[in-house]
Amino acid sequence: MSCRYLFLAAACGLLVSAVSPGAAFAATREEQTAACKGDALKFCAFSIPNEKKIAACLQSKRDKLSPACKAMFPEKKTGKKSAGKKN
Repeated sequence: MSCRYLFLAAACGLLVSAVSPGAAFAATREEQTAACKGDALKFCAFSIPNEKKIAACLQSKRDKLSPACKAMFPEKKTGKKSAGKKN
């Protein structure tokens, strides 16, 4: 194995601590890594090894993520109120 591959594997392993710590379920590190490693390498390799940047990158590309990784990033609620009339 090359040093670059080992570095990327280690960085992706660190990714799990940055992935959705407030998720409604408690995914294990292994589950998070398995779910998002490919997506992190595909969409956010430029952010490795910065965990916060990887998480932010993955969140910003949520619509492109694999279903398993997308599940690690709950949809953000906008909090916008409708402009309807009050009764």
